[in-house]
Amino acid sequence: MQSAFETRSTTLQPVLLVAFQAPTEDIDRIMAEVTAIIPLVMGKYDSNSYQSAEGMERYRPLQGAAAGPETELRKRPGVVEVFFELPQDQQLAERVVEAIFQAHSYQEPVIRIQPILSCRSKGLDDSKNPNRWWNTTGDWKKNGEPASVRSGSAN
Repeated sequence: MQSAFETRSTTLQPVLLVAFQAPTEDIDRIMAEVTAIIPLVMGKYDSNSYQSAEGMERYRPLQGAAAGPETELRKRPGVVEVFFELPQDQQLAERVVEAIFQAHSYQEPVIRIQPILSCRSKGLDDSKNPNRWWNTTGDWKKNGEPASVRSGSAN
């Protein structure tokens, strides 16, 4: 299913899902390069991406690898996967992939792109929805009164 469709509250539209794996310490540098090309806007937010928990990468360098060939399997802890969305624009995707490649610390970085449908809010009035964070305890980053009380609105 690659055709856009709508529900009462959302529009699902075709985009490209970009995923890459890297050591945690590379992520801020890589994402700074990506957001210099495109701000990763989603509704009223920018710099939108998701970073997984740290996992273990497994590999063995072969002949021609920067580390030289090895007989033992390497296991590197602290590797994460980052996901973000781009418009379906091949030239933009090429620029972003090149930026990731140049900012990455690996000789052979794992970068994947998939076409998907992604949900965007129609911006309906959610001010009374009891499930929204601003109608509960507020933003995860702020404690105390709900955000709607602090800002005078409920976005």
